[in-house]
Amino acid sequence: MTTLALGAAQPRKRAPRRVLPGFGLTLGYTLFYLSLIVLIPLLALLFKSFTLTWPQFWEAVAAPRVLASYRLTFGASFIAACVNLVFGLLIAWVLVRYQFPGKKVVDALVDLPFALPTAVAGISLTALLAGNGWVGQYFEPLGIQLAFNPNGVVIALIFIGLPFVVRTVQPVLEDSEKELEEAATSLGATRWQIFRHVILPGIMPALLTGFAMAFARAIGEYGSVIFIAGNMPMVSEITPLIIIGKLEQYDYAGATAVAVVMLLISFVMLLVINALQAWQRRHAGMPA
Repeated sequence: MTTLALGAAQPRKRAPRRVLPGFGLTLGYTLFYLSLIVLIPLLALLFKSFTLTWPQFWEAVAAPRVLASYRLTFGASFIAACVNLVFGLLIAWVLVRYQFPGKKVVDALVDLPFALPTAVAGISLTALLAGNGWVGQYFEPLGIQLAFNPNGVVIALIFIGLPFVVRTVQPVLEDSEKELEEAATSLGATRWQIFRHVILPGIMPALLTGFAMAFARAIGEYGSVIFIAGNMPMVSEITPLIIIGKLEQYDYAGATAVAVVMLLISFVMLLVINALQAWQRRHAGMPA
């Protein structure tokens, strides 16, 4: 009886108070917000393209001019993302591992493409790389044209995508354990072996994430590219410009059809990148 009385007298433990509401309410808000901002516009895009018959849809998305824009958009985006993958890692490494005068200024300059309007970036790059620009005037006599052709598209996409790789890799490098590198050095490993077997496995998921973000950002870029591309059909015309042109001609169904193709290709490529990330995490023994 005494034990029962003592047990009954003990106060019940209160559940810890949460800052946010319960799981059900927050999940409901999350799904509602994602549906309102992401899913409903995408569904509207799909439904608008369904107003076309299959021959009309194929004619809109497989015209030679549109196919050329696909090749330029996805090819230039892939090249720019690969360049940013290498140099973004290099910049992140320098910012994390070294101390030098003006480091904070360099760190702030990395975020400049985030804050700079894309149209301003395009005008600046055009003035810099055109045949009479500060940089372009030295390449023009050599037969190298940096603006008003696919080269300009790649350069513009490199400019706007670099921060995604740097800001994704930088915190991972800051949290990496330097003791592992010191242990590998004490065991006689070379610098390349340390990077290949110690550093790279830990930062690979971040590298793939940065690559995916830079690639996705480049695919949909419009403002900075139209000024430097030249916009010549079959040569330097990007797919977003094709969509804008169809909208200006009131061909809304054709514009949505091209947009759906871009959406599907982008989704497949991002799915592949995410699958590579998951495989790399499992291979490295990291939590998914």
